[in-house]
Amino acid sequence: MTLAAAAALGPSGVLIDTADIPGGGQLRLVRHGDDYEILFGEEQLMGSWAYRSEEALATLACARLGRRASRVLIGGLGMGFTLAAARSALPASATIVVAELVPKVVSWAHGPLASIHGNSLGDPRVSLEIRDVHDVIAEQRAGFDAIMLDVDNGPDGLINLANDRLYCDWGLRDIYASLRGGGVLAIWSAYSDPAFSSRLRKAGFEVEEVSIPSGDTEEDTRHLIWLAVRPD
Repeated sequence: MTLAAAAALGPSGVLIDTADIPGGGQLRLVRHGDDYEILFGEEQLMGSWAYRSEEALATLACARLGRRASRVLIGGLGMGFTLAAARSALPASATIVVAELVPKVVSWAHGPLASIHGNSLGDPRVSLEIRDVHDVIAEQRAGFDAIMLDVDNGPDGLINLANDRLYCDWGLRDIYASLRGGGVLAIWSAYSDPAFSSRLRKAGFEVEEVSIPSGDTEEDTRHLIWLAVRPD
């Protein structure tokens, strides 16, 4: 579906475009006045009006790295809020690798969502790879100071069933190996999951859970960010 063929969906908004997910499933980009949301079926993945927790995914991870932050990986481009926050928090010498599985999401960043993304993808520190973030992780050994994942609604709220390999025991061992000593794994989730926290500790991480409001007030829906540190 093109912009010209966008169809009105009544009170639910205006469908702007759809994107097939490699491996199955589909994303929908919907406009509500000046705002946008990305849906997986009827489930909202993100909205342009509630991005505080997506920003916190980067700011919290970068704050824990301090001066050691030189190369980080962001899994999932989305609407670019995590990337924008990482750009603001990281030094000019840093490298930011963004892995996005769905090519259309990148097209949206240059098209209908361009006003939200701004010039983030034009930052010389940013390298964009249109591929599965797991594959990027698996190729690295001690290659990143931080890995920030916002690719699902939680460890069992998978958008792509193959993403289970990010959260299973052996997947977490891969992530652990791809981080440098003192490196941070930050994971966004729509909800808490004590069993996953235990899995992170089993993989060798020191784990902190941070509850963040999605919007500007403490009464907004709260999301969870896992901050899992690989010891030095």
